Amino acid sequence: MTATVKHSPMITQFLGIKADFPDTLLFYRMGDFYELFFDDAIKAAQLLGITLTTRGTSNGEPIKMAGVPYHSAEQYLVKLLSLGESVAICEQVGDPATSKGPVERKVVRILTPGTVTDAALLKDKSDAYLMAAHTRGTGANAQLGLAWLNMANGEFCVTEAPAREWSSWVEQIRPSEIVLSDRIISDMASPAFECVFTPLPDKFFHSDKGEAALLAQLSVKHLANLDAEHLTAGLAAIQALLHYAQHTQGQALRHVQTLTVVRSEHYLTLDAATRRNLEITETLRGQESPTLFSLLDGCASSMGSRLLKRWLHHPLRHAPTVLARQTAIEVLLNERTQPALRTHLSGLCDMERIGARVALNSVRPKELAALRDSLLSLDAVRAVLPVGHAELLDMLANAVRSPSGLLELLQQAITAEPATFVREGGVIADGFDTQLDEYRGLQSNSGAFLIDLESRERARTGIAGLKVEYNRVHGFYIELTHVQAKDAALPVDYQRRQTLKNAERFITPELKAFEDKALSAQSLALAREKLLYEQLLIELQPFVGELQTLARVLAQLDVLSTLAERARALNWRKPQLVESSCIHIQRGRHPVVEQQVTPFIANDCHLSSDERLWVITGPNMGGKSTFMRQVALITLLAYVGSFVPAEHATLGPIDRIFTRIGAADDLAGGRSTFMVEMTEAAQILQHATSNSLVLMDEIGRGTSTFDGLALAMAIAQSLLNNQLSLTLFATHYFELTQLAHSAPHVKNVHLSAVEERESIVFLHKVQEGPASKSYGLQVAHLAGVPRVVVNAARKHLAELEAQHASHTQFDLFSGTTVVEDAPESLALVAHPLLDEIERLNPDEMSPRQALDALYALKKLL
Repeated sequence: MTATVKHSPMITQFLGIKADFPDTLLFYRMGDFYELFFDDAIKAAQLLGITLTTRGTSNGEPIKMAGVPYHSAEQYLVKLLSLGESVAICEQVGDPATSKGPVERKVVRILTPGTVTDAALLKDKSDAYLMAAHTRGTGANAQLGLAWLNMANGEFCVTEAPAREWSSWVEQIRPSEIVLSDRIISDMASPAFECVFTPLPDKFFHSDKGEAALLAQLSVKHLANLDAEHLTAGLAAIQALLHYAQHTQGQALRHVQTLTVVRSEHYLTLDAATRRNLEITETLRGQESPTLFSLLDGCASSMGSRLLKRWLHHPLRHAPTVLARQTAIEVLLNERTQPALRTHLSGLCDMERIGARVALNSVRPKELAALRDSLLSLDAVRAVLPVGHAELLDMLANAVRSPSGLLELLQQAITAEPATFVREGGVIADGFDTQLDEYRGLQSNSGAFLIDLESRERARTGIAGLKVEYNRVHGFYIELTHVQAKDAALPVDYQRRQTLKNAERFITPELKAFEDKALSAQSLALAREKLLYEQLLIELQPFVGELQTLARVLAQLDVLSTLAERARALNWRKPQLVESSCIHIQRGRHPVVEQQVTPFIANDCHLSSDERLWVITGPNMGGKSTFMRQVALITLLAYVGSFVPAEHATLGPIDRIFTRIGAADDLAGGRSTFMVEMTEAAQILQHATSNSLVLMDEIGRGTSTFDGLALAMAIAQSLLNNQLSLTLFATHYFELTQLAHSAPHVKNVHLSAVEERESIVFLHKVQEGPASKSYGLQVAHLAGVPRVVVNAARKHLAELEAQHASHTQFDLFSGTTVVEDAPESLALVAHPLLDEIERLNPDEMSPRQALDALYALKKLL
């Protein structure tokens, strides 16, 4: 790009501002458009599909330019943010009337995927988190400091964890943007994470500066008050987070008033594979439905939907809180006023996000009107809340109150139906400001004023023919005939404005003042409204904290009432939490699959310290994976505090849920299917405890048969003897069923199926004992594999089974070598009689043909 001295003053100004934002698209305000120039214009035109044109020249070359209308810029910003781009909004801040050269402009805020707060740029039911990460130490002792912020509601959290858990935390929080030191960003950024990575200089990641920034942000004197005195890497992440967030907003973060120190022992841990396999908020194909969230989300408000999603991703290990939620749901489930409660909640605005926009001075008039109307509805909400039956509901009911003085202020300040933007006028209510009322009166009542003035002036001068009139050229004036003007003793404040052929025109100080006001009443009214609105936002700042608390209370009520409604509609039951290690489920059901399949077969599951591992066998498509997932989902729901899809459920303490289900490679990460499988298995073996629920499905199938069998056996034995986890272990390796004979804490179960001719019927019922076979050929037949191929496979199977039975086999369970003789019947495998029988099709034969075939077979024998 050429030196700025060779450009026009406007382009020179643009380049000076752009220099501070080299990696950000600069939306440069010019009149009714945001314009982009040079490389920004080329990039924006490609991404947005807008016209690329030119404006002026630079060193003789046309300057590339693209633009979007100011009034419809949001739709373009949404698209850019969804593509991971950041945008600097550059507005005119100077007065065009007094500016010499280009009007002064400056960047007022920066929009990035993790820092947006505008309603139009956010998804109603999803949170957008900004995260900062820092590592301290090396090798196995490396510590990870994480801080994350929800800019749209002020939620602010920090934690520290082993650096090896980086991926798990990113999957858990699912930030839209991650800020990393330019020293480590190349090591930690990964395309597997669906977010934007933003580098910052390493100087913004220091614990001492992070401590100072945190204390200043929350207005406290000591870290001990925040339970954060032990943090080191976490404080470094906090410094970077707060610096970046304040930089993008161009102001203080007044709505960030509390810090939550997250500890792993507070929550039931779900790793990335488990969240994916359980399809909590997203299917394996990346769709939003059908998932556990889509089934449960009947929330009346978007802030309730977002809280429900947070609860599902962060089940609790704190039993008292879980039990308090259960009790509240039980009360609401049996409460007649619950439908009325949900009706009142559905009329509430998104108070959570509006509160944040109030703090950031970006709230719109219609949002304040919605907030006012919602505050008016709080009495109705409180009136239908059941009290005296559940401690949590009582606490929430007591908190459903408008912050003192807030409702009154909004009622006085905001008109009933305000315009969308302050610049359109009609926002501030009549009677709120005397000067504004006067301006509006001048616009609507100027005729009445002139009539009144005319009457008063006639009385004052004694001239009955005096007229007060207006024209566009000369403005307002008092008109007298020449005779009247000559003969009358005019007041001294009458100043001659114009002499005509037949009349004289005068003006008085009062009429001049009215003229000045009347002619500029509209612009003055708009300017006054803008000033009053800005002052109103300042007056609203003290209410932000109380507003955030109220929003959290209403969101909890929304989620609890939703879970109560779902429990009734879906026939779910309250689970029981106990202190002993166990999972006892009677007639459990998969919450999502149950809605897709009729009838759904319910099944039991009983795991405890005496029976820690179930080896599950049965056919493909028999329901093994569904059964395992439903046990995990019932456990998750129980620790969310929800009712569960079971006749009865008793669960002991659970610290983690692990799943190793399905087969998929990781092409982007350069990992084969088997490598993914082993990586997930390693994660489980490294972190599972005696309080963990482990689901292992078909481990070892991605390699050779004997390698896979050996690995599956070793992993099962480790979970049984080392981790001591409560484990569901599904497999097609029937050799693993022998484990039940040598280990006291193992039980064999299978998903039942019956053969019908060459087909198979899945019963989806969990029964004791191992399955008799895998029914793989029957499933292949169901899938449409040609009959000739299935028949050939059946022949090969018989041969393989004969070979396997006649060879020495290593017993994985006893460590001894056994020799099994082939059954006599299998010695006939190669007989021509079998080939002839294979060729027969009895269904297509007449009785005579069948009899002839029988005689032919007898001759062969």
